[in-house]
Amino acid sequence: MDKILLMLQLQATLNEATNGDGWTSGVTKNSKVINWKRCIYMECAEMIGSFSWKHWKNIDQEADWANLQIEVVDVWHFIMSLAIENYANSHKGGVEELALDISELENFCKIDTKNELFASQDEIMQKVESIIFNVLNRDNFELEKLIEEFFDLVVMSGLDLETLYKLYVGKNILNQFRQDNGYKDGSYIKVWAGEEDNVVMKRVLDESSNFSPNELYNELTKLYLSLNKS
Repeated sequence: MDKILLMLQLQATLNEATNGDGWTSGVTKNSKVINWKRCIYMECAEMIGSFSWKHWKNIDQEADWANLQIEVVDVWHFIMSLAIENYANSHKGGVEELALDISELENFCKIDTKNELFASQDEIMQKVESIIFNVLNRDNFELEKLIEEFFDLVVMSGLDLETLYKLYVGKNILNQFRQDNGYKDGSYIKVWAGEEDNVVMKRVLDESSNFSPNELYNELTKLYLSLNKS
């Protein structure tokens, strides 16, 4: 439960910094409507792009498993945000109550076990499409089902709670870094010397298991400044 609670707390803090204190009302501090469900299904579509699913193009191309895992983490950002918003608006409680409820889900035990195995591409895409179907179901949307299916996806993508947490913290810090360096006004450079910043961040994490959030932020700053000087 501790790692779930920490991720929820980090997500709430990031959302407040990005969208304002009243973000759970569904509107940002800049009067922009927030639609977490749309964020989820659009990221899910990008996730499917990790596979050579087109029967007419690049049929022998290997799946981009590393990108799949990053996209899974991106979806988790939005699922947590949707869940926090749901609990706030339905008066179910804050992140502590949400973390407890998540840890008591039947599927939670699946991600709380070390895992490095991938399911087949078709199985993963079918699970992603099931998640999309749920969030698009306006009449019978089920938050608990969404989280449980996401946990299925975590396991199918070769992740577990520990690796999900590590990648989430990395992407959370990268998102903060983006916001601090012009992401909203469009001045931020997302491709660093031919590599997307997601890839750079993941490599930094892979090269050291002991990076604190502050140390990761500082390392990204150093690399980004080096990029702008070259």
